Amino acid sequence: MKGYIRVGGINVEVVRKNIKNLHVGVYPPEGRVRVAAPLLMSDEAVRLAVISKLAWIKRMKTHFQEQPRQSKREYVPRESHYFFGRRYLLNIVEHDGRAKVEIRRSRQLDLFVPAGADAAQREKVLIEWYRKELKARVPDLIDKWQAVIGVQVADWGVKRMKTKWGSCNREARRIWLNLELAKKPIHCLEYIIVHEMVHILERHHNEQFVAKMDAFMASWRLYRDELNRAPLSNEKWEY
Repeated sequence: MKGYIRVGGINVEVVRKNIKNLHVGVYPPEGRVRVAAPLLMSDEAVRLAVISKLAWIKRMKTHFQEQPRQSKREYVPRESHYFFGRRYLLNIVEHDGRAKVEIRRSRQLDLFVPAGADAAQREKVLIEWYRKELKARVPDLIDKWQAVIGVQVADWGVKRMKTKWGSCNREARRIWLNLELAKKPIHCLEYIIVHEMVHILERHHNEQFVAKMDAFMASWRLYRDELNRAPLSNEKWEY
């Protein structure tokens, strides 16, 4: 069940779920507010919970609204693109062979495409290259942290995600990773993998979760903050 309330001049989406505890989230790009509430919690209790977090909600909304946005990518020569935290200048190479991407030592990203390929076709080639490169690095990181954390990941995948860097299905022991992580430093990818694997042990972001993150990855807050400071991609955001 889904509905809306208005608190302190802010529209809040309320979703009723079969859960024990209420959760308030603020999401990019403009700070959409969403509450997941237990089925039997009264509307007044939900409103009071939102009011208690109103100062935090407003801070998060301001953060997202002031966060820098990347300009829309046009996939033209000398446009900046990022790969695991490093900036590259795009070079378009029209040729008769298969579409591919190659990196030069000069920090140049060569995008090989058929003659006449438009921006959408160029984007598709680059996105698939990002997906392949990200997937190539994930297995070793999962293997490394399975031994440290003491959990086994049964399955994992990569997909484009609008509001999260990763997600976890505890029962299936499956984790999903945001394709955008291919553009961020490798330690940020590693942090998200650890974060989702710890969720297999602890569902909520509670004291137990934080204690486990501190024990397994002492610098995780630095990596989290680095991701939160990163410019948001320029997309049409829909929910």
